[in-house]
Amino acid sequence: MAGIMYAVLSGALASGIGYTIWYIALAGLSSTQAAAVQLLVPVLAATGGVLFVSEPVTQRLIISAVLILGGILFITLAKHDPPWRSITPRS
Repeated sequence: MAGIMYAVLSGALASGIGYTIWYIALAGLSSTQAAAVQLLVPVLAATGGVLFVSEPVTQRLIISAVLILGGILFITLAKHDPPWRSITPRS
């Protein structure tokens, strides 16, 4: 029973600290930046799995990470206004 209590308390403590850090950081981010950071969660979790529990680095993991990071790069480098907004209507 003590083990379950320690697991619950540890999870609550870790979640509480994590959410506190996230909400402090969120104040300094735009909505686009915050969304991009949220998209990093699967890559960070997979990296933690590889580093801490020796999960294998598979082709599927690499492709997934590249696609996620590429999407975040695309969001980060994209212009704020879509290209069609700069087109002036014909008279």
